[in-house]
Amino acid sequence: MADYFIGLMSGTSLDGIDAVLVDFADTPPRLVATHSHPLPDTLRQQLAALCQPGTDEIERMSQADAALGELLAEAAQRLLERADMPAADIRAIGSHGQTIRHRPAAGFSLQIGDANRIAQRTGITTVADFRRRDMAAGGQGAPLVPAFHAALFRSPDITRVVLNLGGMANITLLPAAATQPVRGFDTGPGNVLMDLWAQQHLGQPLDKDGAWAASGSVDEALLARCLSDGYFHQPPPKSTGREHFNADWLSARLAESKHSPSAADVQATLCELTAVSVAGAIRQSGLDAAELLVCGGGAHNAQLLSRLRAHLDPMDVIPSDERGLAADWVEAVAFAWLARETLAGRPGNLPAVTGAGEAVVLGSIYPGRS
Repeated sequence: MADYFIGLMSGTSLDGIDAVLVDFADTPPRLVATHSHPLPDTLRQQLAALCQPGTDEIERMSQADAALGELLAEAAQRLLERADMPAADIRAIGSHGQTIRHRPAAGFSLQIGDANRIAQRTGITTVADFRRRDMAAGGQGAPLVPAFHAALFRSPDITRVVLNLGGMANITLLPAAATQPVRGFDTGPGNVLMDLWAQQHLGQPLDKDGAWAASGSVDEALLARCLSDGYFHQPPPKSTGREHFNADWLSARLAESKHSPSAADVQATLCELTAVSVAGAIRQSGLDAAELLVCGGGAHNAQLLSRLRAHLDPMDVIPSDERGLAADWVEAVAFAWLARETLAGRPGNLPAVTGAGEAVVLGSIYPGRS
């Protein structure tokens, strides 16, 4: 019997909404349909601005919350149209929402995208606000995908690391030995700084295939200044976001340069920063892994994957597609899975990952129409 869930993901890259329809009756879960839904430029700018303190925040946040909720509902509806499936067949929607402020040291994380509107417009029960229950239990509220990574990719035959390259990068450490715990944390910037630099200098949302980065040379002095940031030396559990790694962060380090590196050299350095910080985090974990599965938008950056292979040799660095789930959709499927865990009353966090005092059921449930 089919077990259909929808997952909606809008990540720190602000590059659109990923929508997936998944059947969990199959093992591994079957990806029935996918849909990429664009974010209007105005809303993207509003969401990016809300990641930093500013004036009239409550008014601006409330407007963006409502607008994004409507857009998430629309994404789910377009997905159902593509799959030619009625809403009545879907058990629930898991919606991550858009993180606009993640400050675990201060004890809070805020995702918007009104789930009331998603449930009302689609008629489908919606699960959202996944992070705050983990924080109430003393955790960072992130990353939350490692539990899904473990369910899908852990094997008694091989020790793996799963790397999600979204705006931020996070890793999940999957030992083959069942006696060893699953661990994971945010390593630092994934695509966010490279995307910002490409937007500023190329007028494009990203550096396609990492071609621009490949044309430049790494500025070792700039790389060293970037890597001196305290986040990279902080032990896990840890998580981060645009609140920390952003345009101002990069500008401050560029301002310390004794010379002005070319724009291409800066891009090459930002690519190397992601590769070095990820590889360093994996080495420091002490896990002797044979395989790195890469998912998220950064899986398409050929230059970044090349640099990861250089730093992690002899580890195999491959896209998650080769292990059963396309790299572009892993995170959205994860939140469909988390919604399923919530409805079943099962915990969705891993205390060894987030630092929570206990495993807890995540999310708030917004019932659909009968």
